[in-house]
Amino acid sequence: MRVPFIKMHGLGNDFVMLDARAEPLPPISHSVAAALADRQTGIGCDQVILLQPSDIADFAMRIFNADGGEVEACGNASRAVALLHGTKAEVETSGGIITIEPVGHGARIDMGVPKFEWDSIPLAYAMDTLDMPVAWEWLVQPASVNVGNPHVVFFVEDCDTVPLDRLGPLIETDPLFPAGINVNVATVESTESIRLRVWERGAGLTRACGTGACATAIAAMRRGLVGRETRITLPGGMLTIEWNDAGRIIMTGPASESFRGSFDWGDYA
Repeated sequence: MRVPFIKMHGLGNDFVMLDARAEPLPPISHSVAAALADRQTGIGCDQVILLQPSDIADFAMRIFNADGGEVEACGNASRAVALLHGTKAEVETSGGIITIEPVGHGARIDMGVPKFEWDSIPLAYAMDTLDMPVAWEWLVQPASVNVGNPHVVFFVEDCDTVPLDRLGPLIETDPLFPAGINVNVATVESTESIRLRVWERGAGLTRACGTGACATAIAAMRRGLVGRETRITLPGGMLTIEWNDAGRIIMTGPASESFRGSFDWGDYA
């Protein structure tokens, strides 16, 4: 069975897009997703994105990280989906319904309302999620927020000096985070600008993470470090994050199509 795919990326965070909205595909397992994502023996990507029909939205988006694990949300993929779909739409994800809208060479995404309760992150036990009394070496007192998926955010003097390739997996798998966690290290450069690096749960170091940008911006806003709209600069480029008067997170940024192709499903199943 030959299956078409579209390779896309948002600020270098890349995706294999499978569109099953009109023609169904066989059930996608974690092993199939991991095989497709493998950069040596598969197509290669950070996430595999599966588009399907939905009973509660215009269509549904399922997200599989490079290790095959399914996750709730992906901001960069949402912008790529908006570009692919071509018009404004409501999209069902396991993290909730989001609204996508293509603008220019990218998209504007309504990512919904952030959650701050300790059991909504989730954490293993109750604590203040704005100023957490925990530390990993010199990474101390982070904030935690769920923006469709869970994030922990550390504000540091220079995020480029943090050995995130070593500390990221330690924090991601710490028992404090029963569902795992995305790890963000951020440097506030002004009241309108933040520099950010992200260790993504199930994917590792990434050039860009849309939900990480959202989580970091919201954490900085809650701490009074930036205003209600700010620029987040990641290794792959810049996103604009707004926390509007309705309490919803609005993310704006670019996305691109790289190429199209097809593969034999049996080679990966």
